[in-house]
Amino acid sequence: MSEIRLEGVTKRYGTFAAADNVDLAVTQGELVTILGPSGSGKTTLLSLIAGLNKPTSGRIFIGGRDVTDAPAQERNIGLVFQSYALFPHMTVLENVLFPLGVRKIGRAEADRLARDALKLVRLDGLENRRPSQLSGGQQQRVALARAVVFKPDILLLDEPLGALDRKLREELQVELKQLQRSLGVTTLLVTHDQEEALSLSDRIMVLDKGRTQQVAAPTEAYLKPANRFVAEFLGIANFVGLPDGGQALVRPERIKISSSGAGKPARVVEAIYLGQMVRYHLSLDGEGAKPMVAAAPFVGPAYATGERVMVSWDAADLWPVAK
Repeated sequence: MSEIRLEGVTKRYGTFAAADNVDLAVTQGELVTILGPSGSGKTTLLSLIAGLNKPTSGRIFIGGRDVTDAPAQERNIGLVFQSYALFPHMTVLENVLFPLGVRKIGRAEADRLARDALKLVRLDGLENRRPSQLSGGQQQRVALARAVVFKPDILLLDEPLGALDRKLREELQVELKQLQRSLGVTTLLVTHDQEEALSLSDRIMVLDKGRTQQVAAPTEAYLKPANRFVAEFLGIANFVGLPDGGQALVRPERIKISSSGAGKPARVVEAIYLGQMVRYHLSLDGEGAKPMVAAAPFVGPAYATGERVMVSWDAADLWPVAK
């Protein structure tokens, strides 16, 4: 078993808490994304789990074993960084063989494992190339192969797709999820990219200023955020007033726009064509200066800037949000 458990993990640098009393339980084979803005403590938390740093307080367990004070080499963890961290003077095969050599695995067995790992990431045939002869996506696949070749208990990924262009990043998101599922390896992935977290994760852990804001499945975190920070960080957030004086979230794709009928009268401030969708910025009559944002599939002529429309939403699409 290779579950991960954090109990009250804190890391302080003087009076600054990079991780502040963090609790987390990741089950066998689960992929959990640690999501947050720059400086939220994501990479700090990953480094503590990896054994690259020690917590000020709290305990870290891997597979039920307390590894808080265990050195990194005793944790059997696969690591992938945004920078790939490949050895430029080694071939693709030699890079993947490296962690097997450190573990004193025999040459024949190591060669078989390394070639199997390269097949798994669809790089067989490129064994003799140097990293400089590969594309960014291929280099990231080598880094993944090297991280899983020795069958780690857990896999830690620190912004693994951050250096890639959008199209390639989206392609590798699918490949990464398929690889993780096929291996069944317990995985923690750090990212600041909300779409990446929503598309890849079994659950998302949202961090801000070192503190856990919410741990939930992607749909729950997006539609039922624990607080305003999570609501706004995970996507465009519209807030509407409730009878008790509180506020509720309604996401753009839950807002209905029509030329007439029931709803609140509004004016189209801007219509932004996004290919499959149109994003509307709407000024609701009597609702102040901040526009409401709606998103609708592009199936025909869009509402024009300045056009009068009616805006509505279902009560079931509202979610009360605490400040």
